[in-house]
Amino acid sequence: MIKAIVGANWGDEGKGKITDVEAAQSDIVIRFQGGSNAGHTIINNYGKFALHQLPSGVFYSHITNIIGNGVALSVENFVKEMKSLEERGVPKPNIVISDRTQLVMPYHIQLDTFEEARLSAHSFGSTKSGIAPFYSDKFAKIGFQISELYDDEAALKEKIDHVITLKNVLYENLYHQPKLTVDEVYNKLMEYKKLLEPYVANTFTLLHNAVKEGKNILLEGQLGALKDPDFGIYPMVTSSSTLAGYGAIGAGLPPYEIKEIIAVVKAYSSAVGAGEFVSEIFGDEADELRRRGGDGGEFGATTGRPRRMGWLDLVASRYGCQAQGATSVALTVLDVLGYLDEIPVCVAYELNGKRIDSFPSTVQLKHCKPVIEKLPGWKCDIRGIKNYADLPENTRRYIEFAEKAIGVPIRIVSNGPSREDIIYR
Repeated sequence: MIKAIVGANWGDEGKGKITDVEAAQSDIVIRFQGGSNAGHTIINNYGKFALHQLPSGVFYSHITNIIGNGVALSVENFVKEMKSLEERGVPKPNIVISDRTQLVMPYHIQLDTFEEARLSAHSFGSTKSGIAPFYSDKFAKIGFQISELYDDEAALKEKIDHVITLKNVLYENLYHQPKLTVDEVYNKLMEYKKLLEPYVANTFTLLHNAVKEGKNILLEGQLGALKDPDFGIYPMVTSSSTLAGYGAIGAGLPPYEIKEIIAVVKAYSSAVGAGEFVSEIFGDEADELRRRGGDGGEFGATTGRPRRMGWLDLVASRYGCQAQGATSVALTVLDVLGYLDEIPVCVAYELNGKRIDSFPSTVQLKHCKPVIEKLPGWKCDIRGIKNYADLPENTRRYIEFAEKAIGVPIRIVSNGPSREDIIYR
């Protein structure tokens, strides 16, 4: 059976922990999209880890971890993360990389950085990981697929020459930077080839055989539905689809085999980067939630930037679950809210003086104001509670209020940062 774990909101929902927990029952865990522009934080017996390129199943010896063809692979970050696992005593994981995966090149990162600087106040809030230039090249058919590194030297250099002719127009005329050379790019690709050789395989055949054999396969998404380039807060989105449906493409699997989709929803809201965020809060109120939030404060796992904070947005969460095709919800970081006497929740939007319950396109979204309802707080620490019935009444009321509004059953409740802080309903 294939199960997907994806974000319902802006990302940073706590997917890493949920994937880590669900991986225990899986044979294969696959990253199917995105790159090192976002991280999954996992806390386990080995310590605290922020994974950017590696699938979250790397802490289990029985799992085959696959980096799928839909991923933007930074070889430098892959090597760095593998080394970090080794240095911290994690047994060497079983990693396989699709031979159809494409590579984030140094010039992608440079172009991302140059463009954000050029846009200045109008920038997209990029992590400068090269993601937009990478996916632009992939769909313009001028990216480098790992399989191409095994072509003969003359053919590969001919392609490089074609690619850098286009790139150097930007380097010289727009960004006023030194030109790229064929040898520079070729040597870098050969360096990548040597580093990746032990891991590269035909994962398409591997996965289709695994489906036939009835293996448990877990698809691990990055970011959330509201960062999807089609259904998110365009243009302040990422450059690959963040939806579970894309897992079939980004991993190479039959779409009808994805039987379960867990959408992860945060018990409050947070976001990194620019874009519309209706329930956003500011000042001391935001600072306190940010300080108490997450597993050590709400700061980006990739950038370290302070996350923008807001209350639970039920309009956005309902929409995100619909976009993901969620069959169940995992509600995370619920324990963080224990300091509040009353907990504000965004239950609807006001658009041009009218109440709406649906999530509109960005042009309308930027004119929306939150309609807030306050629920009673529980004023205690709920970490360590294992049974749903043992939660305070107001905690259960909060969960059930959210569940009714979202319209998808909340099956998992995370009430702390560690692997053990979890309740099943």
